[in-house]
Amino acid sequence: MFAFTRRRRSPPPSSLFLDDDKMSGRKGFTPLHSQELGAESYAGILKEPKDFKSMDPGNGDIKSLLKSPSMGLRRSVSGRVSFSENEFANRLKGRRSTSVQAVPYSLADLQKSTDNFAPGRLLGEGSIGRVYRAKYPDGKVLAVKKIDSSHFQGQKPEEFSKLVTNISKLHHPNIAELVGYCSEQGHNMLIHDYFRNGSLHEFLHLSDDFSKPLTWNTRVRIALGVSRAIEYLHDVCSPSIVHKNIKSSNILLDLELNPHLSDYGMASFHLRTSQNLGMGYNAPECAQPSAYTLKSDVYSFGVVMLELLTGRMPLDNQRPRSEQCLVKWARPQLHDNDALAGMVDPALRGLYPPKSLPPFADIVALCIQLDPNLRSSIAEVVQALVRLVQQSTINMREDLSASCRTNDSEY
Repeated sequence: MFAFTRRRRSPPPSSLFLDDDKMSGRKGFTPLHSQELGAESYAGILKEPKDFKSMDPGNGDIKSLLKSPSMGLRRSVSGRVSFSENEFANRLKGRRSTSVQAVPYSLADLQKSTDNFAPGRLLGEGSIGRVYRAKYPDGKVLAVKKIDSSHFQGQKPEEFSKLVTNISKLHHPNIAELVGYCSEQGHNMLIHDYFRNGSLHEFLHLSDDFSKPLTWNTRVRIALGVSRAIEYLHDVCSPSIVHKNIKSSNILLDLELNPHLSDYGMASFHLRTSQNLGMGYNAPECAQPSAYTLKSDVYSFGVVMLELLTGRMPLDNQRPRSEQCLVKWARPQLHDNDALAGMVDPALRGLYPPKSLPPFADIVALCIQLDPNLRSSIAEVVQALVRLVQQSTINMREDLSASCRTNDSEY
């Protein structure tokens, strides 16, 4: 096992549940075991995926993703999948049996668990409100998103109830599901599980000298999991849900480093704010949040994939002018294999399979096309990432077999 160090010291972290850029206080990371998959962990992935039942972090993460937790993966990408209202309700009903349902919390309960929303409990602040950490005597920890009351000025009281109803219907292994809500005395709050490992943004950009970087296999697994979450919003939900704020700070990581997409279902709030959402993530056609489409989400996801590949932020004024915008710097190099090797996050220290880089870069290139009509659909992205995982498995088996033959010849 190797220990790695990062390029920079840690500034304050990004928010866990908002698009926030203003932060308070640095929080520590939970010690983690390596998520790198050894050759033995790949055995049987392609043979009998139906037999995989465990989510053991050492050998189950890639397998579980190949089982397609996304309910609406299209067999053909030529046509749009459509679901009747009853079909969609039935699909959601099937998931609800194993999903936590949103429950009401009292204002008094949340005030007590957050020390009356004390500054020391503040996790982050964004365009629609603040997120606080709620702690309970039994050890339970939740994240409470307190929506700014200005967003409900002129709105009927039923608007928040409608928001809660819509979000609570959404269940997928790779989204941060709503577990509770509160609407009392003019306060409107959404409650989620608290993810102790924070966000992908923190792991990639804010790691300190004692943090271990994400391995290449974990990065691919995160990309596949997030793409499945977006596919669920785009192709399973009816009508389709455009996220409008996909970025690394809205991708939360659990203890096994499985990704959970947050801030979904909040598009109506983004239309009411003049704040630029996700600097560096917005597609060229999106001068205003109202201009977002499904393909705009795909573009933003492509930027996240670039972060996973390079370890760079979407916008970084500390770099030379020609490298400050990640997409503009990376786009011309994505099809140049020699340049591609130089783009890889230095934190990986060369510990990645070179054969995986070109197909990964090809997926990115299709996501960040300037013309939205030329971008891949998210279903195509999911399928491409699955093929990448499968091909990586085959390559690893071949390398392992070649290594065994070499060792045998020495005796």
